[in-house]
Amino acid sequence: MEDLDTQVLRRAQAWHNAGLPVLLVTVTRTWGSSPRPPGSLMAINGRGEVVGSVSGGCIEDDLIRRVRDEGVDAVCAQGRPATLRYGISADQAHRFGLPCGGTVELVLEPVADHTRLPELLQATVERRSTQRRLDLRSGAVTLSEGRRDGLPALDDEALVTHFGPRHRLIVIGAGDLSRFLCQMALGLNFEVIVCDPREEQHAGWALDGVTLTHEMPDDLILRLKPDARTAVVALTHDPKLDDLALIDALQSEAFYVGAIGSRRHTGLRRDRLREHFGLAEAELDALHGPAGLYIGSKTPAEIALSIMAEVVAVKNGIHRAQPVPVAEGKAAQGDAPGVAGTDLPAICGV
Repeated sequence: MEDLDTQVLRRAQAWHNAGLPVLLVTVTRTWGSSPRPPGSLMAINGRGEVVGSVSGGCIEDDLIRRVRDEGVDAVCAQGRPATLRYGISADQAHRFGLPCGGTVELVLEPVADHTRLPELLQATVERRSTQRRLDLRSGAVTLSEGRRDGLPALDDEALVTHFGPRHRLIVIGAGDLSRFLCQMALGLNFEVIVCDPREEQHAGWALDGVTLTHEMPDDLILRLKPDARTAVVALTHDPKLDDLALIDALQSEAFYVGAIGSRRHTGLRRDRLREHFGLAEAELDALHGPAGLYIGSKTPAEIALSIMAEVVAVKNGIHRAQPVPVAEGKAAQGDAPGVAGTDLPAICGV
């Protein structure tokens, strides 16, 4: 399953290829409370069909009505981009269902050949970060290499937006825990890859939307070269599988690297990586272990929720000291009987 922005761009291009008039809508700025963040995309065709969203629904309804009844050319005079604001007055905010005090600014852009959506889509598939500059006077688009993330920048001349590759989760180890973790990641629009060379583990393991590979985990990490939109989680408890992959992941650009295991076994892993593989303390400090936020997890599904919550927190820039990691939570609870986190029973002597 593709992320929502890619779905919007792909559907908009398909409609354009089919000869339909198409309007691409970008949230450029918001003030106060707003249902969708800056950078959110929506596309509407001349029949009133829509993909994506820019609000809770009422703004979409108004734009759909205008495009369907008046046409794209009426919304964007002479085929040029237009800027539109909703929610400036209390009456508008109430009419369009915006939260109290909320204002949304949109740029409306007719899709044409010069919109360059195919090139933007190809860059996304190839995991290349792209800056897109839309000239507000002519509608011309310039694409260039850009940073992976960033808020849209709008002035009197142009709208500059940023498109990065889809977030990706690499899971080492196939099993019940990985299945729950993958299901959650898919629901959050991550690309998901599971790696397990053990025949007895991957036989019969399958999940729609997940790529399953049987190569050695460290070979996979070296092949994929995790970027700053990639998270790596080791779930096997087997140092022969986990350790080398974790080393390569910690030396990559991955935004999150984590491994399950008890606090004692996490300490032993850190010692191994330091003493036998020469990892520096800064690299070891980047390892989330035991992986996850402390929520008193007792089941594989709850442990998966704990891990995915930490992955999302790191992705969204939440400082590590704000949520409570598993090790700190369990220490505060004194390892009370019956309270489990990611301290699963040790396997393979880990």
